[in-house]
Amino acid sequence: IKGMGELHLDIKVDILRRTHHVDVEMGKPQVAYRETITRKIEDIYTHKKQSGGSGQYGKIEYEIEPAEPNAGYVFESKVTGGSVPREYWSAIEKAFKSCMVAGTMAGYPLLDVKFTLMDGAFHAVDSSALAFEIATKAAYRQSIPKAGPQLLEPIMKIDVFTPDDNVGDVIGDLNRRRGMIRSQDAGPTGVRVKANAPLADMFGYIGHLRTLTSGRGQFSMEFSHYAPCPQNVSDQVVKEAAERKAKK
Repeated sequence: IKGMGELHLDIKVDILRRTHHVDVEMGKPQVAYRETITRKIEDIYTHKKQSGGSGQYGKIEYEIEPAEPNAGYVFESKVTGGSVPREYWSAIEKAFKSCMVAGTMAGYPLLDVKFTLMDGAFHAVDSSALAFEIATKAAYRQSIPKAGPQLLEPIMKIDVFTPDDNVGDVIGDLNRRRGMIRSQDAGPTGVRVKANAPLADMFGYIGHLRTLTSGRGQFSMEFSHYAPCPQNVSDQVVKEAAERKAKK
C-alpha cells in the first residue's frame, strides 16, 4: 500500500483490519525514491539479428538529456530523409518510455528525461516496429548509466505546532533530520514551525515529537517535491537495492 507517511499508512492498515477483516503484517515503510539524469549524451545503437529467413534490423542515433523539471518524458524526432521511417517513431517513443519505470541505479522510476531521435537506418525487409523497439530498449540500458544518473528523494512540507518552551528542542530535532526551517510563527499558545525535510528521516517522528513536547506537540506532513540525495544516502539506497535484487 502507498501513503503520504506513517500515519496515512496506519489508517489504511486499520481500515483493512477493522472494515475488511484482513490479517495484515506490516514491514518497514519504504521510501518512494526516483531517478533522473544530469548530463546530455549522444549515442548509437544497432539491433541486428539474422537466423535463417527474415531477420531483425534497426539502428538509431539519438540524444538523451535532462528535461525541464516536472516535464516527465519528452520525445522528439529530428530525422530527415527517411533514414528511420515515420512508421517506426511511435515504437521508439513508447519503448523508451516503458523503460523509464525502472532506472539503472536502484530500479526506481526515471523522471524528466528528453529523448531525441537524430538519425538511424533501416532495412527494407528486416526492419519492423519490433526491431526498433528492441533497439531502443537496449539503447536505454546502454546510455542511461553514461548520462550521469542521480537518485532523488521525496521532500516533505512539515508543519509543527510546539509549546514555547520546546521550540529549541523541536528545531534541533528537525535539523538532525536534515530539515530546512522555512518559518516560525509565534501564537498565543505556542509556536508554529514550518520546514522541509526528507521523508526518509521522518519515520517515527510523531512519537519523538510527543516525547519532546510531553504529548503537546502536533504536526502534519505533505509531499513537496523531489530533490537530489546526498551522496552517502544515495550510496546506501543503491546498496540496499542491490541486496534486495540478489535475494530474489
